[in-house]
Amino acid sequence: MKIYVGNLSFDTREEGLRDAFAPYGTVGDVSVITDRETNRSRGFGFVEIEDDEAARAAIQGLNDSALDGRNLTVNEARPRTERPRSNNRSW
Repeated sequence: MKIYVGNLSFDTREEGLRDAFAPYGTVGDVSVITDRETNRSRGFGFVEIEDDEAARAAIQGLNDSALDGRNLTVNEARPRTERPRSNNRSW
């Protein structure tokens, strides 16, 4: 199951996110989403846990818990939707 993690501190790194979820089960991919231009965290990320039961336990256990000074928002990730690319670039 892919899990959305929001309200991340800008200081949270993938390793810290992995460590927070590890007690709940085997953690697969972990990603903290960053801004393309500044490479700074955008304040959210994703964690994959193979076992759905373990993933649900992680969601319940970590939602509204503190990590790096911020209370997390944790829930099942929604499927990604395709967005039309904008051609309105001002270069």
